[in-house]
Amino acid sequence: MNRIDRISAILIQLQSRRVVKASDIAERFGISLRTVYRDVRSLEEAGVPVIGEAGVGYSLVDGYRLPPIMFTREEATAFLTAEKFVEQMTDASTAAQHRSAMYKIRAILKTSEKDLLDSMEGNIEVFKSNIQQRVDNQDHIQTILNGIISKTVLCIEYTAGYTQVQTKREIEPIGIFYLDSFWHLIAYCRMRNDYRDFRLDRIQSLTETTSKFEGNHPTLKEYIAQTASEHKLETIVMRVDKKTIPFVNYQKYYHGFVSEKEVGDQIEMTFLTMYPEGLARWYIMFGDTADIISPAFLRDRVVELLDAVNKRAGGVDIET
Repeated sequence: MNRIDRISAILIQLQSRRVVKASDIAERFGISLRTVYRDVRSLEEAGVPVIGEAGVGYSLVDGYRLPPIMFTREEATAFLTAEKFVEQMTDASTAAQHRSAMYKIRAILKTSEKDLLDSMEGNIEVFKSNIQQRVDNQDHIQTILNGIISKTVLCIEYTAGYTQVQTKREIEPIGIFYLDSFWHLIAYCRMRNDYRDFRLDRIQSLTETTSKFEGNHPTLKEYIAQTASEHKLETIVMRVDKKTIPFVNYQKYYHGFVSEKEVGDQIEMTFLTMYPEGLARWYIMFGDTADIISPAFLRDRVVELLDAVNKRAGGVDIET
């Protein structure tokens, strides 16, 4: 990107947020802070009313706006792709709000860009996975986002994944993220007096209370970084017969799949997971055509599970 294009992009970035840190600009464009200062000074010399405060960041004088922005062909098609994704992967309220925003974006596009989106409409599709359990027409995402913004305590009825026990809880929402076909809510749970990860498809009901919460919670990014360092990830290596791979591929990413390589008539697959118990139970589904290379405790656990199954079925103990 040449300097003129970069300075123009910086101006657009300044318009996109109330305050933009110099470090954010430097990270986005891969430039030094010194270069950021020089580019911002060029904007000031061109008459753009930039306000800079040490330790805070840059902002534009309130009310300053550029004329309607023209988008490139790639940017226009990216909007269309995002629209398709939002329609399938969010709740009804968020999809409706995004659709409304897209009407406004389309309104400022050039005629050629509008024609391009119309012609591409039928060439981009996002399909909902059959194993995904969405919470359609319940507006959970928008309610959660409103709770985060206004610091409102939310009341949920939640069904735990392993125990299937339903509890009613008051929570202080921090953020949401999308992972492995499910939306997750990170919140401080007043019942557990700790932070918890709630999957949205397991929330039976969600309502706003009249209570507000105070105090400083970690940001979503900080929470994820902290929990990732606290949890120990186990490295699992197994070899699967090639004929079984089509059946394994469908679910491997849910168990922390990292990489694979060909070893003779098998594919050696490596996983990183916090839940080796879940991977052991998944392995049993195709264990007649696969071998656990490491760790040894996972092989032992699979034998224990098979032994328990055999006993419940009225059989005899499995010899190890």
